[in-house]
This record gives sequence, C-alpha cells and structure tokens, in this order.
Amino acid sequence: MPTEMFYNTGIATYVWVVTNRKGKKRKGIVQLVDATSFFRKMRKSLGNKRSEMSAEHIAEVCRIYGEFAPGKHSKIFDNEDFGYWRITVERPLRLNFSFAPEGVERIKETTAFQNLAKTRKRKDTGEREAEVVERADLQDSLLEVLAAQGTKIYKNRDEFLSVLKAALKKKGVVAPTPLLKSLLSSLSERDETADVCTDSDGNPEPDADLRDTENVPLKENIGKYFKREVLPHVPDAWVDEKKTKKGYEISFNRYFYEYVPPRPLDEIGAEIQALEDEVQGMLKEILV
Repeated sequence: MPTEMFYNTGIATYVWVVTNRKGKKRKGIVQLVDATSFFRKMRKSLGNKRSEMSAEHIAEVCRIYGEFAPGKHSKIFDNEDFGYWRITVERPLRLNFSFAPEGVERIKETTAFQNLAKTRKRKDTGEREAEVVERADLQDSLLEVLAAQGTKIYKNRDEFLSVLKAALKKKGVVAPTPLLKSLLSSLSERDETADVCTDSDGNPEPDADLRDTENVPLKENIGKYFKREVLPHVPDAWVDEKKTKKGYEISFNRYFYEYVPPRPLDEIGAEIQALEDEVQGMLKEILV
C-alpha cells in the first residue's frame, strides 16, 4: 500500500488476503501486488495522513489481483520461494596458552579464584577464621605455582593442561573443575596458528566468537550451497545441523526494486557550478 495513508503513522502498510479455500491455480502460490504508486495527495493533511486511494486506484488493484498474472505491479511465486534454511556455521576454537603475568592477573578477577577464599563454616568462629586463613594460603600457593612456570607459549591445550595439572599436583594444590576452566580461560588467547581444541571425543570445539549464520534458499541443497559460498572463504568451517531452522521471509523491496541509474557527472557538476555562481552573485549584492 502507499505510505502516509493513516492518521498516526506514515509508514508503509500491507493488506494480506489469506484463505484456506484457494482456487486450484492459486494453491501453493503467493501473489504480491505493488500498489505503492496508486494514490493521490490530499488537499489537506490529517495528521500523518497525506495520501488517499481513489475508487479508480482501488479498482485497478482489484483488477491486477484478479488477473493473477505477472507484470510490473504483480509478481507470482511458489510458497517455497520465500523459504530458507537458517544454518549455523561453526569454526574451530584455536588457542595458545601461557603463564604470562597478565594472564595470572586475570585469574585474580575470576569468581572461581575468589571463591577459594570463602569459608563454608557458618557457626564456629574459630573454625571459620582458621578456614579463611587456610583458603587464603591456597590462593597464594596457586599463584606461586603459576608464576614459577615461566612464559613459554603452548599451542596445544592438552599439552598445557598436562603441564598445569602436574605443577599443581607437585605443589599439593587441588583445583576443582570450575577453577581449572577459569585457569584455561584466563591463561589463553586466540591464535590462528595454534592447534584446534577438541572435546573428549576428539571432535573440534566451536569458537563462539567466530560463529555465523547463513540463509540458504529452501529450494537449494544445503551441502552444495555451503561448498560454494562458505568453504572457499573459511575451509575449516562446518554446519551444526542441530541448529538448522526453517524460516520464511517476504521482502517487497527485493521483488519490486527498479534500478535507477545515477545522473551523469557533467549534469551534477553543472548544477553545482550554477549554485556557486548564484551564491557569488548574492554575496556581491550584499557587499556592494
């Protein structure tokens, strides 16, 4: 529909004709009618309402709809032409690890590290104070272990984890799973040259920051699309099939867009020169 048709808004609006009693020729088919140019300006605006459709405009829209034929103002599509598969494209997680001072400093800010100093005692004051001291010593021991490992860069997570666990065990520091995860997170950085991080089954882990989505036309094979549009740019990517969803979208602008070539540069330049001459003339009149 044309814009500026209603009192409270100037945005474009749509009229949808929906029925489960379509004739045979319309079953499985969607007709789009572009009526944005069928209007006349009102002599007096009513709020945001500045346009209206005459009886002739309405009759023309009804005629186009009834003819059910493709043309400038009418497009015919299969239902599936608007459908797509939303696929999730994953890329492998690649990290390097080190015991660098900046990484150790990050650990101090993590919840898992700070929880080491929290006591679980609630009643006995003496036991509570003793545990606070003990857990503070545990924090200090952990930091000592990390600081003593040097700044070597590891490009394999399993190798780094083995070194870390061995160092903690030697010092008698027991690190629960949440703390180990925090240590790995704080002591790592993304590195495209590093080995791929894998799960317990040897499958590559996805990097959430590199995750992307693609809309594949419903009529197109996902595998062929992925091979043609994605793999040439990111050869290590894969599709997480569990996240694939079906969707539909109708974009009128896409189907009724008409390319308007830009004006020639000579014409634009001439207009700019004319404006400059006009401004110069006005300035001369003011200064005289």
